[in-house]
Amino acid sequence: MTIKTAMILAAGLGTRMRPITDTLPKPLVEVAGKPLIAYGVEALARAGVNHIVVNVHYLAPLLIEWLSEQSGMITEISDETAQLLDSGGGIVNALPMLGTEPFLVLNADTFWLEEPGSEIDNLTLMKDRFDPESMDILLMTARLHQATGHTGAGDFIVGEDGRLTRYKGAGDPVIYAGAIVLHPRVFKGISEQTFSLNRCFDTAESQGRLFGMPMRGHWLTVGTPEAIGEAEAARAAYLGEPVQ
Repeated sequence: MTIKTAMILAAGLGTRMRPITDTLPKPLVEVAGKPLIAYGVEALARAGVNHIVVNVHYLAPLLIEWLSEQSGMITEISDETAQLLDSGGGIVNALPMLGTEPFLVLNADTFWLEEPGSEIDNLTLMKDRFDPESMDILLMTARLHQATGHTGAGDFIVGEDGRLTRYKGAGDPVIYAGAIVLHPRVFKGISEQTFSLNRCFDTAESQGRLFGMPMRGHWLTVGTPEAIGEAEAARAAYLGEPVQ
């Protein structure tokens, strides 16, 4: 389906990335010479998304300045400097800018490498896959062997029809890989100002409306300063390039 709007969740404190984040918001921490958030902005551009909303909190002026220097996008700021609203509350706070139709959501501090030679990018695949009649939420998923920096066991089990259920220790799990298509109706009935998107995942799962799309390529998460080098080495190895 046609989706031209996205939100990038960029308001986190990045405490595990200290001391780098003592003076820099985590989305601006560089991997292979590029800020983490830049990978997401570029992925949205590849998918033809031209309107992004970014929530900000910690060291917000630095992030706002970087965003103002990016061309080719209509960028709006959702200001959470007064209070962090968590992932779900942050999106609800930005809904006046996001609209009433399905939109994309990306994490600002994880990214992925597209499969070399692929003719279609992952976010375009997600847009094509999303069916608002049967789905409320579509998550991009990765297998454990497709990920660098992930330390958990996995997040979901994928059914034959693509529906997701929470991983409870049995089966072959997948990772939620930091990209979502969601319909804003998932927030109906939630009155709390601050809440996690996991609440919406669980509701959609219980209604059979939570689906996954397997990504093509390699997914990276960078949680600590030491993980930067690991991510750069994995990126270079996957792309067949020298480490920068």
